[in-house]
Amino acid sequence: MKLGPVQIDGFLAAMLSAVALALLAPGIGRSEGPLHLGTVTGLGIALVFLLHGANLAPERLVAGMRNWRLHLFVQTCTFVLFPVIGTVLAFVLDGHVAPALLTGVYFLCVLPSTISSSVAFTAMAGGNVGAAVFNATLSNFIGIIVTPLLVSQWMHATGASMPIGQAILGVAVQLLLPFIAGQFLRPHLHAWLVHHKSAVNRVDRGVIVLIVYSSFCDSAAAGLWSGQGWITVLQALGLCIAILAGVLSLTRVAARRFGFTLDDEVVAVFCGSKKSVASGIPMARLLFGSRPELGLIVLPAMLYHQVQLLVCANLARRYARATQAGASH
Repeated sequence: MKLGPVQIDGFLAAMLSAVALALLAPGIGRSEGPLHLGTVTGLGIALVFLLHGANLAPERLVAGMRNWRLHLFVQTCTFVLFPVIGTVLAFVLDGHVAPALLTGVYFLCVLPSTISSSVAFTAMAGGNVGAAVFNATLSNFIGIIVTPLLVSQWMHATGASMPIGQAILGVAVQLLLPFIAGQFLRPHLHAWLVHHKSAVNRVDRGVIVLIVYSSFCDSAAAGLWSGQGWITVLQALGLCIAILAGVLSLTRVAARRFGFTLDDEVVAVFCGSKKSVASGIPMARLLFGSRPELGLIVLPAMLYHQVQLLVCANLARRYARATQAGASH
């Protein structure tokens, strides 16, 4: 799987264009506006996860199941280390950063790992691809329950309300059920999906861009961005860079302390540090609905996605040289 810079730049450009358009004319793209994007994005989310389910080969999961120490390590990083970091940052930065941005940083920290780039960078680096597929997929399944649970607890702690059962059920119905349906439809759809892979990727990213556009339209229409400036964006970017740098360092050091082989260390570093914008932005729409602050909440996830791609592409090349050198000895 090749992850080229043009794809990254194109996706980033599309998201930035969506944000700019939303800020210029927010009335058109509101969730309940003339385009009915609340309904459209809901259907789009279901379609994307159906396609994800149809694309995933069960045998690839089975091949990566055996290394339980590695799996426990990665899931602990994703759902324990990251939330702890998010909680600490929220405590330290309370009163210095916009509350909605803090919610966004915490939301970023409780998201599951991304599947596509985790596997792509693991393959690029010469790591254990089977284990990467298993961990990234397992993370997304766990996230269907754990992410809404942690977000609900966060909302309760900050004085807001979000019924836990309703949050988990909503995510499960709109993400898990289409995914399972995709697995059942895989024998009929897989060949078509392989043949039209680029079109499927465009649908996936198009739905994300549409959600970003609608979220920022809701925020702009409510006047949220009138009190925010570039300082907010820079704060979010700085926090994303700091979080990624810290987690990459911690996972690398810890993986070596645990005695993982180099190809398993690659999995630990890449799967343990990734956060999924593909799952995260749809989850944000489901969990936070059309709240005015949704645009600010998803901002850290958008920025982290780009930062992790740029940083990890370079890191994968360095790992590739190391794994090739090890194989030659």
